[in-house]
Amino acid sequence: MVNSNSDALGIIFPNSYDPLVPELVGERLMASIPFAGRYRMVDFILSSMANCGIDNISMIVRNNYHSLMDHLGSGREWDLVRKKGGLNIVPPYAEKTVKVYNGRVEALASIIDYLKDQKEKYAVLADANIALNFDFNALIEAHEASKADVTMAYKEEPLPAGLLGAPVNSSALYYTLSLAGDKVSKIYINAKETGNQNFYLNICVMSRELLIDLINTAFIRGYVYFERDILAPQIDKLDIRSFRFDGYTARICDMNSYFDENMKLLDDENLDALFSPSPVYTKIRDDNPTRYINGSRANNIMAADGCVIEGEAENSILFRGVKIAKGARVKNCVLMQDTVIEEGADLEYVITDKNVTVTADKELKGSDTFPVYRKIQNCITSYA
Repeated sequence: MVNSNSDALGIIFPNSYDPLVPELVGERLMASIPFAGRYRMVDFILSSMANCGIDNISMIVRNNYHSLMDHLGSGREWDLVRKKGGLNIVPPYAEKTVKVYNGRVEALASIIDYLKDQKEKYAVLADANIALNFDFNALIEAHEASKADVTMAYKEEPLPAGLLGAPVNSSALYYTLSLAGDKVSKIYINAKETGNQNFYLNICVMSRELLIDLINTAFIRGYVYFERDILAPQIDKLDIRSFRFDGYTARICDMNSYFDENMKLLDDENLDALFSPSPVYTKIRDDNPTRYINGSRANNIMAADGCVIEGEAENSILFRGVKIAKGARVKNCVLMQDTVIEEGADLEYVITDKNVTVTADKELKGSDTFPVYRKIQNCITSYA
């Protein structure tokens, strides 16, 4: 790993934004949604922490976490196998205090004794719905330099259409910031303004002791959401600063954004921006390189290892082990791991989940704003 920052511990909330993509989280959580050909959403935030030497990381899971545990294992791929610290996945009811939580306050309250026992000075909080290559050392250095109570990371960008169209009272909250210099003067909840906004990245840092104090008080008062119920009401009491991030981000907020953010990675500039300057790690699956059989045609695709292409593939993301039979045609598609497209099938603007088989001569067509989603239960649904 690149740097060392043994003075910070990481806490990741893998379930927070599950309600935004109910189609994809029936048997998994947001953190384990496949992305970018061979990765899962959690790989990006976890790799960013590991690359900055944060080697004590806890994930407080709520439900559907078995796929996440299978993907992460002991944390070996992220160099997080340690006698002390390392990767700690906290499922509901693992201890008497750990229950199914709704927001960050309840989640953190369930591990408050664990937080008290740690030695790190700082705590970094993050979700797993954004793929990015983030420098946590720069965030912590800015936090120390400003002597702030809390520092919130943001990116200046327009709000995604999927969030602008979501109900105001959605349980998957998002935040925009009003700034006076680098000081956060107001936190807006589920705002609907167009144009560039200071869009919170769900990443913040504070001292571990302050976090414990804030959570103890908030939990007693029945608060649920950390930003909404603690930071926003105390904006004048706490010194809350901002940290601007100008790197590449892929934020998943609905099925359309999932499709679009995958497809954007067919542009080499976007791909390079996401996977630099630091490496992104993932679970290793030993498999053969992609094979292109005589007579196959492939144009502008991202194909992970283990794929076998006998037919045609164009402008598509192919995860590990995808097979496209002779005479089959795939265009503008996102095909997850071990999808099989049989002979003569014709797919355009389609998302398939893992282990889906599209039978011979089947035709599935959506559009760029209306992709077709197919999962293993053989049901086909379209999403605007």
